[in-house]
Amino acid sequence: MITIHPTADVQSTKIGDNTYVWQYSVILSDAVIGSNCNINFNVFIENDVVIGDDVTVKPGVQIWDGIKIGNKVFIGPNVTFTNDIVPRSKVYRDIFEKTIIEEGASIGANSTIIAGIKIGQYSFIGAGSVVTKNVPANTIWYGNPATQKGFITNDGILLSMDRKDKKGNVIDI
Repeated sequence: MITIHPTADVQSTKIGDNTYVWQYSVILSDAVIGSNCNINFNVFIENDVVIGDDVTVKPGVQIWDGIKIGNKVFIGPNVTFTNDIVPRSKVYRDIFEKTIIEEGASIGANSTIIAGIKIGQYSFIGAGSVVTKNVPANTIWYGNPATQKGFITNDGILLSMDRKDKKGNVIDI
């Protein structure tokens, strides 16, 4: 069963079971959204968008054409995606940059993701970061511009740059 709040404007019929769409969200007709997703309030999802299963999209996020989001991804409040490297008013591109967010990645609140990059599996982007280049799997990035600050396991254990946990144990990823 799909739950759509009465104030949401959901034009797509390609939404998986157990997905919840909250108040004032807009989902355009060609968007594809997986099962068991939580599309929070005030989210805009354009046409050429694919969202996997078990994805959480927090309030105030716009997901533009060309963005592909894998399974089990977390997108924090007010994350900003771009899809045009050189935007101009009243100039409409035929094709937009492709941005890929791989399975298990987490993107912290108020981060900006520049068009055309890939964020690797189970990577972690800290709140307020500006991500301008590809992020390898199982890495931690934050800052403006974001740089790698450590590693993270698939289970969410934070590791230093020398792959040590808080107790000083070296952990293989």
